[in-house]
Amino acid sequence: MKTQYLLSLIRQACEKYNMISDGDRIAVGVSGGKDSLCLLYGLALLKKFYKNFSIEAITIDMGLDMDFSPITELCRSLGINHNIVQTKIAEIVFDIKKEKNPCSLCSKLRKGALNNKAVELKCNKIALGHNKDDLIETLLMSLFYEGRINCFEPVTKLDKTGLISIRPLIYAREVQIKGFVNTSGIVVVKNKCKYDEKTSREMIKGIIKANRKDIKGIDESLFSAAISVIDARRQ
Repeated sequence: MKTQYLLSLIRQACEKYNMISDGDRIAVGVSGGKDSLCLLYGLALLKKFYKNFSIEAITIDMGLDMDFSPITELCRSLGINHNIVQTKIAEIVFDIKKEKNPCSLCSKLRKGALNNKAVELKCNKIALGHNKDDLIETLLMSLFYEGRINCFEPVTKLDKTGLISIRPLIYAREVQIKGFVNTSGIVVVKNKCKYDEKTSREMIKGIIKANRKDIKGIDESLFSAAISVIDARRQ
């Protein structure tokens, strides 16, 4: 995926769902994975010609002895502050709580830490790196595990903090993002969590992949269904 195409996808999402306004101060959650790095890079380029907004990059250190220096270097090259929040999330989840299925608690703790730092930095919005595939997978996970048709919103107001979360990558496919990161020379930071890529979401990815050959256009059909759910709620 070329840079101009990435920016067009981000801008398309921002325009349709009014994600960014002049004067916004946006905290970008940057884990070090391809999605969050692509989002950070894309927003940094977008702000040069689209709306008057500022960016703060926030990385939540869960205490897994990860090297975030590649993110700091990328932020430096883009002229963005990189804020690393030290936490004991890994210790809480694995050693204290000893969760057998730790992903839910870990996610809540990371979101809490991210939101708190965003408020501290006086940001009014948080940008998250969920992509088109994430939206599709969330729809299926809701069907399979909750028995209802649901998916995350492109724009969500967080009542406890007053922040607004936005997801500017919802029109970008995971494979496109991976290709962009690889060709752009962006260095991905490997997640050291032992549960990485061993989640229910990975199982859903497998189901979709297994049916792509027999069901032509399965990804686009599921994406259209997810967008229909979102748009119906907005009416």
